[in-house]
Amino acid sequence: MGIEDYGGGQTDRSEVLVVTTNDVPGHQVTQVIGEVFGLTVRSRHLGSQIGAGLKSMIGGELKGLTKTLVQTRNQAMERLVEQAKARGANAVLMMRFDVTEAADVGTEVCAYGTAVVISRS
Repeated sequence: MGIEDYGGGQTDRSEVLVVTTNDVPGHQVTQVIGEVFGLTVRSRHLGSQIGAGLKSMIGGELKGLTKTLVQTRNQAMERLVEQAKARGANAVLMMRFDVTEAADVGTEVCAYGTAVVISRS
């Protein structure tokens, strides 16, 4: 697995800028649309659970689970961007991830933030 399997985040092609900051330097917020989120729940497949169990006995990174979590976060972020775009935003400020176990069957990942319209100052 290469580094691209473990990376995430936004691509340059997105129409909606997503940042973890309260503002975007050189821009002003012209409209606050409100909270948006992208949610996904993923179950772990049996092979990765067995592999993770064995790996936890000897130590080291759980590469299969790492890759699955990256894919899950990316999917949550894509859904966040889709919701922001559908509501007329061109940016999401203060984006965060929330990750929880979902009833012992999988992992729930929620990407959330504040949808806004920004323009260059």
